[in-house]
Amino acid sequence: MSVLTKNDILERIKQGDIMFTPELDSFQLQRHAVDLRLGFTFLIPKDWHLTDNGRESLDVGHFDDPRPEHFSVVELEKGQFFEILPGEHLLASTLETIKISTDVTAILYPRSSTSRKGMSVDLTGVVDSGYECQLIIPIKNNTRSHVIRLFPGERLCQLVFQELSKPVTGRKSKYHTRDIIETFRKEKKEEVELIMKGEIRELKEKFKVE
Repeated sequence: MSVLTKNDILERIKQGDIMFTPELDSFQLQRHAVDLRLGFTFLIPKDWHLTDNGRESLDVGHFDDPRPEHFSVVELEKGQFFEILPGEHLLASTLETIKISTDVTAILYPRSSTSRKGMSVDLTGVVDSGYECQLIIPIKNNTRSHVIRLFPGERLCQLVFQELSKPVTGRKSKYHTRDIIETFRKEKKEEVELIMKGEIRELKEKFKVE
């Protein structure tokens, strides 16, 4: 796989292979990456919820979670900001909806200026070829006593695009064109059940790659 340079990215945008909504501005284009801006939607993990059994803690790190009801959703208005408390971890949306063709993939990286604030934006892995949606950014305030103020629209992370040797065919990403609130759903039921029983060998045997 080869990394796309600025000119490559611009040519791909011109051809419609890579699309951003809203469109990019000149601040976002880097030599071999595109900076993404922070959106208006924030999801804050809840610590507990009330059930028939009483007050129960929520473990949003469980592998078949998270689910929408495990988060408080904050939708900011124009001119508002969001303060992340010391040690707080949350999820946020990108401002842009991106769409990439089936012969391109991308990797999300933090910007160095973001890290210098004492804040981490985790390397969240590969953006699937053929993806079309906003991206969800995991953010954490790593400081012990400082509040970090974020403004929707500020550049927070960057995408590095890579060209695949040939287009990928098959089903689209499970997050394709979904609202970020709707992207939290359980993994395939059989996989979850086998993992929870510790039946890893059975899982591997039953779901061999043909």
